[in-house]
Amino acid sequence: MGKVAWGFTCSIDGFIAGPGHDMSWLSASEPHAEGTTQAMASKVAVIIAGREGYDAAKAQADERDEMTSEAYGGAWSGTEFILTHRPEELADDSSVIALNCSITQAVARAQELAGDRDVQIISADIARQALEHDLIDELQVYVAPVFLGDGVRIFDVPGGRRVDWELAEIDEANRRSFGRTYRPKR
Repeated sequence: MGKVAWGFTCSIDGFIAGPGHDMSWLSASEPHAEGTTQAMASKVAVIIAGREGYDAAKAQADERDEMTSEAYGGAWSGTEFILTHRPEELADDSSVIALNCSITQAVARAQELAGDRDVQIISADIARQALEHDLIDELQVYVAPVFLGDGVRIFDVPGGRRVDWELAEIDEANRRSFGRTYRPKR
């Protein structure tokens, strides 16, 4: 069975999206070394995303560039689950599977579908829920040299919740982007 990974590029000040889920700031990212994006995308069979990010991507479709309009800049092919309480509203979008279920049910379904490949969570809120149930096996982080000042925080838990991570790997090919992989300390 593949792993459940939470992967993202963030700003130096800890945001994975700007206000209104704006992703234009990703152009400030260091370009990945040749083959990095394709290698990461090839490991992922299922992406789990949230409704707010989905809605923002649809609303911003005309403004997004090649890098931000599709998962892994278009290098990925697989199944995308959108967790939503209103799946019927996405019934006409054949590019996604809308699910109204718990995170544990969504991850179980995704793992069954993924087989030996990975499940990738690309939503801060969905990842927070998965962390509450110890469902995340790996954290994949890249950092863009930009401050956003506002937007969608990597991890936002009112009242706080500590989650410790241990370094598993440094992406030597992408050192300027601070490419790091962590595993939860359990």
